[in-house]
Amino acid sequence: MRTDLLHMTINELREMMPWIEDYFSAFAIDPVQFGNSKLEELGSIPGEDYFIEMGSSSLAFIDGFFLFIEQARALQQGSGSTVESLTVLPGHNKNGEKEAFSVNLKKGEVTAIVGPTGSGKSRLLADIESLAQEDTPTGRKILVNGQAPDDEERFSTEGRFIAQLSQNMNFVMDLSVEEFLTMHAESRMVDEVSRIVQKIYDTANILAGEPFSRETPVTELSGGQSRALMIADTALLSPASVVLIDEIENAGVDKVRSLELLVSNNKIVLISTHDPLLALSADQRLVIQNGGISKLIKTTPDEKKYLKSLEKIDSKLTLLRNQLRMGEEIDLSDFLV
Repeated sequence: MRTDLLHMTINELREMMPWIEDYFSAFAIDPVQFGNSKLEELGSIPGEDYFIEMGSSSLAFIDGFFLFIEQARALQQGSGSTVESLTVLPGHNKNGEKEAFSVNLKKGEVTAIVGPTGSGKSRLLADIESLAQEDTPTGRKILVNGQAPDDEERFSTEGRFIAQLSQNMNFVMDLSVEEFLTMHAESRMVDEVSRIVQKIYDTANILAGEPFSRETPVTELSGGQSRALMIADTALLSPASVVLIDEIENAGVDKVRSLELLVSNNKIVLISTHDPLLALSADQRLVIQNGGISKLIKTTPDEKKYLKSLEKIDSKLTLLRNQLRMGEEIDLSDFLV
């Protein structure tokens, strides 16, 4: 492959891999100006003195180009290793009593985390997010594909395979929705940036309780709109294999569709919730009591039977909530039927 690429022109390379312009820019080389030159020629055209001034050499420039391609393609494919499962090994509760069993989490599954306020649901999410190795207050240990992660996997900010969506999503960049999504798509070096941006935007508007435009500044999105945007972005663009969600029911988004979207993209999903519809939509639920995992309950067929009824009730509540937000008068006769 190296020989083939060396004999291609810069224009041909740009057409095949548009993102290589970033590499040329780092050397202050205009790829348009040298578009008809072959890659093997470009190492000598500026001259060796030019590359020395840039702190490099013509040979290092060519070698660096292939390293850049290799790293970029690894980035396109995500973190490299596929996360098939996470295992939570027992820690202890707030009284120091050992948890009774380990928990195995598989991709394509949704696990609801339930329990009273203050019971330790967020602590469990934090243990998983940090890939705890008996170094958190609970003493839990997290395995990735059955193995303990090394320090690089735990603490590296590159190629993280865990995404966390908190209750409050706050943007700090002064960008429009389109600019934000475009920037993320370009940083992931995806093909057809405009297509994936449109797909994420359309999906986010389906999930959001209130639609927003591509030109809306991300800093002006409501809590529900922000959460919908990040759920769509995480499902369709992020390489994260594991998604942790804290109380999505408070965000004003389509809860069930959000879960379906994440699962359809083969993610391991954990969601902390008090919502019965979400809890029963999951494949299983972890019960947290006094800071420890006390039960693992598989969702039964009988429980699944009641989901349609719960969805109807939830739809009515959502409609009522939206009518109140819009300042409309409420007719409860239909609601109470």
